[in-house]
Amino acid sequence: MMHKILFSVALVSLALASCDKDDNKTKPTITLPTNYISYNYESNAQTQIDLRSRMIAIGTKAKTVRTSGVSVTRQELLDLFQIGFPAAQDVITDYFESALTGSNGYFQILEDASAGGTYVLGTPQGQGGYFEGRVFDENGIEPDEVLDKGMYAAVLYNYATTFMGPNMDYADVDRIIALFGANPSFPNSGSANVSQPDILMANYAARRDKNDGSGIYTQFKNAAIALRAYIIAGSEFTSERDQSITKLKQAWEKACAATVINYCHAVIAKFTITNPTNADIASGLHAYSENVGFIWGWKTIPQQNKIITDAQIDDLLVLLNAPANETPTSYTFVTDAVNQVPKLQTVISRLQSIYGFNSQDIEDFKRNWVADQGR
Repeated sequence: MMHKILFSVALVSLALASCDKDDNKTKPTITLPTNYISYNYESNAQTQIDLRSRMIAIGTKAKTVRTSGVSVTRQELLDLFQIGFPAAQDVITDYFESALTGSNGYFQILEDASAGGTYVLGTPQGQGGYFEGRVFDENGIEPDEVLDKGMYAAVLYNYATTFMGPNMDYADVDRIIALFGANPSFPNSGSANVSQPDILMANYAARRDKNDGSGIYTQFKNAAIALRAYIIAGSEFTSERDQSITKLKQAWEKACAATVINYCHAVIAKFTITNPTNADIASGLHAYSENVGFIWGWKTIPQQNKIITDAQIDDLLVLLNAPANETPTSYTFVTDAVNQVPKLQTVISRLQSIYGFNSQDIEDFKRNWVADQGR
């Protein structure tokens, strides 16, 4: 009997020793590469590259109205919106799909405005029309910019989040990068000076990045590098993987917010000129309309995938005189500049608070660093 007891104690001691050994096991370390390495980017991300090309085609078609006398129909835009797999309509938020394709959506608004003749700024009348190389609806908003920039978040970012999660593999990182508009070379430039320029949100992120190693574009790149490395490293790095996913999401969203801040500065500059020309007015309304799209596209994206809340989005759209699902009064930024333009500074302040930008960030976001640095 005593032999059995001693044998049992020995087994327990051995098991405890084994557990102690496992518990004290040193977690392996990995050295993150400085560049993003993918051997199969184009094949891994071909579906996403094709989708973004089709989405660009929608914006390109919409912008053909900038040639005087050219109009675009709702059906033409719907046809582009519905082709391919996935089509833009398959991966867009339900909310923004309605804002674009509904009977009173922006596809229809663009059709009406592009067939409306010459736009006369002032009290809303008619259906809008052509003005200084652009087309505006009767309320002074540029429909092609709202629909185009809104899809950056509502289509591309919304789709990208479906590849982010505990079951993602390293090929999914390639897909996310493609939807952002970047590529494995990460040139931090959308100019013709590079062989594979950034497009879409990556292009705007590059403009807001002063290439000092800490900018928003670089934050996205570093998060992508780390994410791929931690996925390959395995289950011991799930925490680091999840942190990298969060950093990736935040860099994308902050790039959009920084671009809105940039355009707010541009609009303020145009609409505070003494006696602005028609060209100044058109340029200001153009930048303003991009802001409406950039902000509005984030509405209803699940909260776990974004920093800003839908309530904050609604507040910003009210400040922009373009409340969600209501008739905008965009023209008043021109006709009542003294009272309306200060709202744009409030938009900047709200975004600074939401995203934790500092004063130097706000100043830096005024510039297009790609152009200024000639890169």
